[in-house]
Amino acid sequence: MTGTLPVLPCPEAGYQGRWPRLGACLARLRGAPLTLTLLVLLWVVGAASGSITHRVAAQLAERVATGLPALADGHWWSPATSLLWCSGLSSYVVTSVLLLAIGPVAERRLGTRLSAAVLLGTQVLGALLGIGAVRLGMAAQLQWTLDIQDQLTVGPLTGILGLAAVLSFRLTVLWRRRLRLLVVLVPLVMMLYVGHLPGVQRVAAVLVGLVVGALLYRRGPALPRRVSHTEARVLVALCVAATALGPLVASLYQDAGGPFNSLGDLYFSHVPSAQDIADACDESVRACARVHSVQRFYASPGRLMAALVPGLLLVLAGGLRRGLRSAWWITIVAELLWTGVIGRVLALSYGDSVSEGYTRYLYEVIGESLLLPVLILALLLATRRRFGQRLRRRDARRSAAAICGALLVSCDAYTGIGRLVRDQYEPGTTLLRLVVGLPAELLPPAYGDLLPDRPIAVGGTAQSLEIFCGLLFWAVALGVLLVVFSRPRVHVDAEDAARARALLTAHGGSTLSFIATWEGNHYWFDEGGRAAVPYRVLSGLGLATVALTTGDPFGEPDARGRAVAGFARYCDARGWTPCFYSVTPQTLAAAEELGWRSLQVAEDTVVALPDLAFTGRKWQDIRTSLNKAQREGITAEWWSYRDAPLAIRDQIRSISEEWVSEKGLPEMGFTLGGLDELADPAVRVLVAVDADRVVHGLTSWMPVYEDGQPVGWTLDFMRRRADGFRGVMEFLIASAALTFQEEGARFLSLSGAPLARSDRSEQDEPPKALQRMLDGMGGILEPVYGFRSLLAFKAKFQPEYRPLYMAYPDPAALPGITRAIGKAYLPHLTPAQGLRLTRRLTS
Repeated sequence: MTGTLPVLPCPEAGYQGRWPRLGACLARLRGAPLTLTLLVLLWVVGAASGSITHRVAAQLAERVATGLPALADGHWWSPATSLLWCSGLSSYVVTSVLLLAIGPVAERRLGTRLSAAVLLGTQVLGALLGIGAVRLGMAAQLQWTLDIQDQLTVGPLTGILGLAAVLSFRLTVLWRRRLRLLVVLVPLVMMLYVGHLPGVQRVAAVLVGLVVGALLYRRGPALPRRVSHTEARVLVALCVAATALGPLVASLYQDAGGPFNSLGDLYFSHVPSAQDIADACDESVRACARVHSVQRFYASPGRLMAALVPGLLLVLAGGLRRGLRSAWWITIVAELLWTGVIGRVLALSYGDSVSEGYTRYLYEVIGESLLLPVLILALLLATRRRFGQRLRRRDARRSAAAICGALLVSCDAYTGIGRLVRDQYEPGTTLLRLVVGLPAELLPPAYGDLLPDRPIAVGGTAQSLEIFCGLLFWAVALGVLLVVFSRPRVHVDAEDAARARALLTAHGGSTLSFIATWEGNHYWFDEGGRAAVPYRVLSGLGLATVALTTGDPFGEPDARGRAVAGFARYCDARGWTPCFYSVTPQTLAAAEELGWRSLQVAEDTVVALPDLAFTGRKWQDIRTSLNKAQREGITAEWWSYRDAPLAIRDQIRSISEEWVSEKGLPEMGFTLGGLDELADPAVRVLVAVDADRVVHGLTSWMPVYEDGQPVGWTLDFMRRRADGFRGVMEFLIASAALTFQEEGARFLSLSGAPLARSDRSEQDEPPKALQRMLDGMGGILEPVYGFRSLLAFKAKFQPEYRPLYMAYPDPAALPGITRAIGKAYLPHLTPAQGLRLTRRLTS
């Protein structure tokens, strides 16, 4: 509900009230002595040794760092002492953040003593096993292990990741799987692409942690046999994203030499070095011209093409996360082409030396270069049935037209304009040579060696074509794919809306179920058509697609509970995150049986009508408003908005517009109705008019059905004239209650105020951290929308408070759920209104 009531003053918040999350974090740290001790030791030792601003001094590293040289010199203590130092400021910051994220949780779930033992044990064993793995690689003459044999390492990240692996056994199934994926995937990517000794040791520590956790908690709950569609898609998308991020991470290291980075330039192109330029110029005049052309390319906006392959893979990973069949096919084709390109490069590089070193050639082809794309292809094929979602035909056609149009324009510009300035190429070119060189314009610079005969631009116009034609095409293509992959596919059917209304009228639902008939809702029906769930699908770039329900399931009472699980399966098949919003305890119980989380988001205020009488001191304000209206000649009139006289409708619109313009912010939607919702013939409008037919205020009431008849009414729309008489809302609600009582209704609901709860809610159950955050958000929004003031106003009618909850399956999706709820309530928020809202919230 939105109202125009005066804002109630809020008590000044103290330290805990102003920064509740900070207070909660400090409280967690007080219960984590191991984390605090290690954190303090790290920074104190680092400051004393100067390793915070610089790397660990060489003389100190020889005594405390670990590695093959340290163990060879007899420094058996180095795997343990290396825990107390980090290498530079960035390493200290990253280590501290991870320690603060993992340490307190581990101490709470495992205990401080066990956490300390696991941290130290995995640090030592991970370091030793990592060094042993490098030694085995050296024995097998693996080049990347030979390159790192002299490296020394410091830092407790090895033990922290091992601790995280053990901690995963004490988490819920969903978080267990995700934490394990992260602690395995991140060190593995670092080892395979960067190839330094710390990466090898961290992978070893994680493996040790998984073994230790399995031994310690082998009697714990077993992993589920079935992985949901959504979770499987997330895991596949993360693997594809890792192949994109690995080369990007490796590019940050000058001496990266991991086994999967042998052809790193094909993933992420690099600027030719001075030595590369000198070598090319020594080779031939044409090679010299070609390398200088690439150097000019990197000095222009064309440098963005260097990250084309990682960018494409990240966009495709987003489509895979949503289960799109088109993203699956494009990824398959891209990996097949990639495999062919790698084979071609290796053939050019080693074709002449196969007879001299066949073993080396075979290792490069299978062990390093082709293994990764082959594994990704195998993963995609194994999970192909998980990706069955199809784009809407209109979106698919428009996307294909945009991409093909961009390709056609780019190719035509390069060949057509290039032919007109053919003298600006070295040597002079022809139309056929321009066509042959087209693939090089659409690929990153590192692929130029595959087409050595392509024309080389030396003139200004030709260089612009070389820089911008490919960049234009890929900017359009990636932008189109990013947008279309972010759009959920939903079916909008007028027949479904009529079917849902008939089901609601026949069997009823909660006090808010009539909201399901509003525009913008979609409907899921169970197999027998006995229950329905109204929902909206909302998504954002980089966030989960959320199916946000509009209240409880409705329909036959015995089918409503089962509808929760059915709708969850429906969402899972489509890659959506379901969220039941503003639901009653009955729906909450069905969701909790599925292992979902919940929090209270509002309170319904219900007034029983059979014994209602405005007598006694507690009803003094209500009697005063009724008497005042009678003295001033104000009466309450019932209308259907469509049938109301034109003068009444005009005044209603004027009052609503006045309210909106006064705030400078849009009316909220979703569970809060506006003028459009008044037009429903089932909605009754009660207006307060005086003798001159001036409207002082109005309320609208939605029916609550049972067995085809209204048994209660729910308040929705509330507006009053700025200069109208005080107490008009109390007068209208009291008048409506008396009317409904005469008609035999059992109750009326004053609805719920979002982000507002009564004090008795906290008495029943202490608020959780997220609940406290929402309460804080309600306090921040109070000066703008007055939800708490509205709830306090409804207390005048002595209602029964009934909590309304939000139920959701995955805490990791809360950012997406939060955005979806905000977008549902404010779907048309303009940038100017957003700026005004921000200013008012921060004033």
